[in-house]
Amino acid sequence: MLDDIRQQVARDGFARAPAPDMRRMVGEAALADWPAYARSWNDLAVDQYMADNGRYRRRRFATLEARPGDIVRQPHQPHFQSLAYNRLNGGVERWFEPITEAVVGLPLSRRVLDLSLDVFGSVAAPDPGFPWRVEMHQFRIESRAGEAGRPTPEGAHRDGVDWVLVMLVARENVSAGVTNIFDPAGRSLGDFTLMEPLDAVFIDDSRVFHGVTAIEAVDPDRPAYRDVLVVTFRRRDR
Repeated sequence: MLDDIRQQVARDGFARAPAPDMRRMVGEAALADWPAYARSWNDLAVDQYMADNGRYRRRRFATLEARPGDIVRQPHQPHFQSLAYNRLNGGVERWFEPITEAVVGLPLSRRVLDLSLDVFGSVAAPDPGFPWRVEMHQFRIESRAGEAGRPTPEGAHRDGVDWVLVMLVARENVSAGVTNIFDPAGRSLGDFTLMEPLDAVFIDDSRVFHGVTAIEAVDPDRPAYRDVLVVTFRRRDR
């Protein structure tokens, strides 16, 4: 299972990991934290930096330095992407509310990070260049009556890092939200929808582009949102 994911990322530039496989890889001990972990997405701040004036995105952010078995949180700092990678919101320092210490310190958070380091470290072998700079993002995309929520308002893109993990935490009363993977020439390499908590995709950001279609409320009278964890990884030597 884990070997298959490593091989798929190396071969195709991305690998889907369905929730049942993720549960087995993460392990029941770490998943005991899931209720508290998922509830923390209810306490995200509105993203004030949306150049499209949207108020459909909430988030928190943390920066870490990581090698297998050793993850150290760094002082809070802004998130920055160049305009080359984010045509909509790039080019400015974006100061988001920090992910709480309680969430970063959960064994579940550490296990997901270690799993990602294992997958991507094998792709980077024989010299993974640890420690890596890791940026951890909690996202909630909301949809309201007559207003879609856009998980990737910048369109199909690369994040300007080496690797990316996207893991679904919750989908509530929404349709669409289809993940699309493209090669640099814009040819589709696959599309799928993260539907079940823990559904995930591991992405080689240096090789492929990714994007997610807008979500819409199924019942406009009920809350509608899509919660994901996004973690990006960058080698220190790049």
